[in-house]
Amino acid sequence: MQGHAAMLAFSALVAGSFSLGSMAANEIAPAALNAIRFLVAGTLIGAVAHATVGLKRAHFEAPWRYAVLGGLFAIYFVLMFEGLKTAPPVSTAAVFTLTPVMSAGFGYLLLRQITTPRMALALAIGAAGALWVIFRADLAALLAFRVGTGEMIYFWGCLAHAVYTPMVRRLNRGEPAVVFSFGMMVAGFVILALWGWGDIAATDWAALPGIVWITILYTAVFASAATFVLLQFAALRLPSAKVMAYTYLTPSWVILWEIALGRGAPPALVLPGIALTVLSLLLLLRAE
Repeated sequence: MQGHAAMLAFSALVAGSFSLGSMAANEIAPAALNAIRFLVAGTLIGAVAHATVGLKRAHFEAPWRYAVLGGLFAIYFVLMFEGLKTAPPVSTAAVFTLTPVMSAGFGYLLLRQITTPRMALALAIGAAGALWVIFRADLAALLAFRVGTGEMIYFWGCLAHAVYTPMVRRLNRGEPAVVFSFGMMVAGFVILALWGWGDIAATDWAALPGIVWITILYTAVFASAATFVLLQFAALRLPSAKVMAYTYLTPSWVILWEIALGRGAPPALVLPGIALTVLSLLLLLRAE
């Protein structure tokens, strides 16, 4: 139950990054934005870890583990903001709901976690709902598989996210979730700072519009520091497919975010796809 509660909060907080991210994506390079958000989030998580469980030398043995996880999430977030330059938030969130299918596959390859027939059915229903939203309820576009550029860019980021979930359990050696998150955030920041240094140096930080700073703070505190700990916490208690099943709630949350921000609701034709993703979540969460 604790794992499920963590993922419910995770889905609501993650959704905000799609709506805010789409408003800021064209104002700053993705690598620069995410380097700063990793720095802020890592500082927050490090302070919490130090004040609670403590940061022990034994926690940071085999630091390559943190580099692997930090690299995967750095790829995910950079491609997310690159995709949000052109893709609508609801459509992008629908791409995100494809991660449970991929996560189930990687969960089997890395951990030999078995996907039961009912879980497979639920994942298929969720994927169908996601595709309906991604193609904006346009059957001709679906049959021709005309995917938007932003959605396709973000799909590759979601692939990295799907690998990340089972890798947490595979690489964790008993470290507390908050400490493991801190190590991953530090590694992610270093990778982004090295890779995106040109973008960071070229950014006129003083001239950035307010929405960029709002997005950086929100994604650092709520969509990074909080959600990373929630995801680590849940991934150590639930199978990978069930952890990622909560991503099926993200498009619904994004619709509420869009309405709250005064950006309007999506076309009514995409709502059946949203309903399928919620149905998929309910199927996945039932006990076997």
